[in-house]
Amino acid sequence: MDDDHYELLDSGEGERLERFGEVVLARKQATALWWRSLPAEAWAAAHGRHIGSGESEGRWEFARPVPEEWWVSHGGLRMVLRPNPFGHLGLFPEQAANWQWLRDQLRPGDRLLNLFAYTGGASLAAAQAGAQVTHLDAVRGVVSWAAENAAAAKIETIRWIVDDALKFAEREGRRASRYEAIILDPPTFGRGPKGQVWKLERDLVRLLAACRALLADPPRLLLLSAHTPGITPAVLANLVAGATPPGGQVEAGEMVIDGPRPLPSGAFARATWPG
Repeated sequence: MDDDHYELLDSGEGERLERFGEVVLARKQATALWWRSLPAEAWAAAHGRHIGSGESEGRWEFARPVPEEWWVSHGGLRMVLRPNPFGHLGLFPEQAANWQWLRDQLRPGDRLLNLFAYTGGASLAAAQAGAQVTHLDAVRGVVSWAAENAAAAKIETIRWIVDDALKFAEREGRRASRYEAIILDPPTFGRGPKGQVWKLERDLVRLLAACRALLADPPRLLLLSAHTPGITPAVLANLVAGATPPGGQVEAGEMVIDGPRPLPSGAFARATWPG
């Protein structure tokens, strides 16, 4: 494989072993209940391992030096990686299929709102298709991170916003703003820039109602994904079906990373409208 690309090397026994360019890291993966394919020596040769659940702060233990940041290509995008205490690096490889789906579905000039947009993979893919992207996240630092990724890709058309997703969506509704496409990848728990508390099970239905009011007539698409345990494709499909205008076609499934064994890493549901 190319030196600057992503690869899932192995998974099992509660962890995943991944190559990010030339850096090999092990991270927790609760769904990886099976036995590992590679020998223990391959896992022991990793540059580092994240200790923690992924939902709360943990720590990295590095056996070999790792850069503070480096660039990796995956799914038609090139993104800068930085290990953080939650075990994230700025790349969610399970979203690559959704990035390609966005490129296939969107048309030049479509207005797209990306909520909980993090480091911008979906925003960049949508911009590659010619969409007019509004990228929103509650954390200023990760919005700046996404802007770095866009600058490296020479994408200059994205509108960057630091705000609480629910409050912004409801304000946009009062302003009669409309979008042909909306993407949401909400966390289980989070905080807005002014300390607003987000809880997925409490707030997602209200946010989807606000998003429905923002969809243009006719809309192009709505994509909802989640990594929360217990939130299955059927759950997301029901949420999307109940929160979108009639006439849309809803499909749902697992987000999966290809490797020695396909690795389930969350769920998605997406609606499209003909035209």
